Amino acid sequence: MFVNSADTFVADALRGLVASTDDIAWQPDPGFLSRRDRIPQGRVALLSGGGSGHEPMHAGFIGEGMLTAVCPGLVFTSPNALQVHEASRAISAGGGVLHIVKNYTGDVMNFHIARELLREDGIETDFVLVDDDVATERSDGDGPGRRGTAATVVVEKVCGAAAQRGDSLEAVAALGRRVASNARSMAVALGPCTLPGSAAPSFDLPEDEIELGIGIHGERGTSRVPTMSARDIVAELTGAVVASLALERGDTVLAFVNGLGGTHPLELHLLFGELAEYLSDKGITIARTLVGTFVTALNMAGASITLVRVDEEILRLWDAPTSAPGWPNAAQSEYHGVGERGSFGPSFTPSVTSSDASIFVGEWVSSWVRRVLDEEPDLTDLDRKAGDGDFGTNMVAALHRLDLDSIREELPAATVFEAVSEAYLGHAGGTSGALFGLWFRQFYRALGKTVDLDAIARAARHGLDSITELGGAQVGDKTMVDAIAPAVAALEGAALEGATSLVAGLQAAAVAAMEGAASTRELTANRGRASYVGEAARGVTDPGALVMAWYFEAASDAAESVLAQ
Repeated sequence: MFVNSADTFVADALRGLVASTDDIAWQPDPGFLSRRDRIPQGRVALLSGGGSGHEPMHAGFIGEGMLTAVCPGLVFTSPNALQVHEASRAISAGGGVLHIVKNYTGDVMNFHIARELLREDGIETDFVLVDDDVATERSDGDGPGRRGTAATVVVEKVCGAAAQRGDSLEAVAALGRRVASNARSMAVALGPCTLPGSAAPSFDLPEDEIELGIGIHGERGTSRVPTMSARDIVAELTGAVVASLALERGDTVLAFVNGLGGTHPLELHLLFGELAEYLSDKGITIARTLVGTFVTALNMAGASITLVRVDEEILRLWDAPTSAPGWPNAAQSEYHGVGERGSFGPSFTPSVTSSDASIFVGEWVSSWVRRVLDEEPDLTDLDRKAGDGDFGTNMVAALHRLDLDSIREELPAATVFEAVSEAYLGHAGGTSGALFGLWFRQFYRALGKTVDLDAIARAARHGLDSITELGGAQVGDKTMVDAIAPAVAALEGAALEGATSLVAGLQAAAVAAMEGAASTRELTANRGRASYVGEAARGVTDPGALVMAWYFEAASDAAESVLAQ
């Protein structure tokens, strides 16, 4: 992989993208790409986004007839809520803003938070959730549901054409939902991807085996089987897609064969030939085709097959022209030069002011931050085994921007927690960015100059309630909630006793949180990306739960060293 630095990989790539395209501009703070030319007043604006590493989705689909703007996150990490909020505000032209969101927990949460903020701004919004991956389909309805994968670009194309012809926000959203509900995909990997700066692939795969049902974030698949012929692979993937869509003889579809980043066009066209024959044998008519590399998982050797049940209106919108550079036959016509190095990449610097301080909170938060930063390699390794390996990166993306010296200089408790919250919401992205940002926002709201057991218990309760309301996770789902919930119970129990000191209450919370985190080793995840690997995550401690256990341990240690003197 061509890399200057793993830390600047996305920023360096964005710099080149903008330099090589006509109608794409970069807004560095808080970080989004948009059309250079504003859309007409009264027209619906389309915003999509997600983790980098899937190119040309989404940035390559900015242009007339497709997307108005895109919020890129770090590699395989959702954009944060502030990116989505500011991008939506910037592109709004009075006709409303439609968010096209892939069904990944971090994407769903951060776009949701952004829409809440936009509602306060008086900007009308709606969203289309794309959930096409049959590999994560569960008949019991538990878990986060089907992931959003290659069908996203079909939704973006159809919605973009509808917005271009002047449809209302309600109409464009309805079309997008119609496409999404009639689309299914499934993918296979012949070899895993490798993240920038990583010495190891996202998962281990012997040369004589393939991985069925993989995700686009480097996740392992739902089954591993011996290598088989292209014909048999197509039958395996397409059979699952056809069954999920309940396609019957006489149905009409758009057939899409997509490369995951490391697959040659010859291979993709070979797969399409097998797909066309398979569908013909089933009596299913192909109305339109798309073959190429459009939704990638960095350099993964593999492919996905997407089928979309279509009607005449969807076909007309599919055929409508677009200037998006990533769409077939779109080309650059004018060179705009290259921006300054280092000016590309989401930017956030929390605002911290000096005032009377709490030594306890400064010691608590700074020691926790330092531990998380020091343990990033182990956190990344845990997440690589149980999910997609971006948790440690997200922690560092937020926390390394904090000025620990200022935090230790006895800043007010609320100021400290506000800085941590905004660092997560403004820079981390992903599920962790949203959830940790909300968690610390509750501490910012609840803690003033007086930091006592009641205030901390109240802040922790509000934080837990916010997280469970947004993400839906409960105890036993193998998430950060497994550490937080018992700690909150311990804090509330200690507060009810009345005579229990803050030191004793935090000690009890730390023990409860660590026991909760340890319990996740034997759990099977029902929420977050770890849920997509199922039993493969058993035996691995959830990194989010572990970090929260460290948070309560740091509180206990700080209380003992500062307040018990």
